[in-house]
Amino acid sequence: MLMKQYVIDQLRPEDFRKLKAHLDRTSGCRVIENIYWLDLPVEHYAARQLAHTACQPFYLALELQPHQLSAELLVRSRNRMRCDCISYATHTQRHWMIDTIDAMLANLDIHV
Repeated sequence: MLMKQYVIDQLRPEDFRKLKAHLDRTSGCRVIENIYWLDLPVEHYAARQLAHTACQPFYLALELQPHQLSAELLVRSRNRMRCDCISYATHTQRHWMIDTIDAMLANLDIHV
């Protein structure tokens, strides 16, 4: 299966360490090494996601590797593996994700 992603590559070792420390502190539950959850705020849920209260909350997955940060553009449910509310991010959700990652990088003084 192909996956759409937003990727920041060519991270320097010090950038990787800053990102890892930050994500370890702020990302909540992490069940797979190098995979983090970026919680989607309720105000950015699509109509179908709002209607599916049993599937909430929703998040986007981040994968941190020594040389890159990848963000999947698939909005996932914490409570279900399959449902029609799990879908690729809307235009608004994509922009929110990119703005959030850009702000995180800026706050950590990582220049891309």
